[in-house]
Amino acid sequence: MENNEISANHGTRGKTYGEKAVGITFNPGGYSNPADDIKNQYAAIIDRLNEERDRTADGEQKRLLSVAITEAQTAQMWAVKGITWGI
Repeated sequence: MENNEISANHGTRGKTYGEKAVGITFNPGGYSNPADDIKNQYAAIIDRLNEERDRTADGEQKRLLSVAITEAQTAQMWAVKGITWGI
């Protein structure tokens, strides 16, 4: 999917929590790159974790899921950096 398609799709429906968390439309170079797929995959993972966090009333489970979301964001950033290295 081209980056301008990604931007257009998110403009019509709004972004999910995961899409916001990974900066799904952030692309300072303005071109499509292999990181788009990685960002979409991490956004889906973060959305799933956020849904679980919203469902539980257990404070410790919420904390664990919050940590997992933070770590997924960190992993996504490093993955994008690795994939786009030298582009």
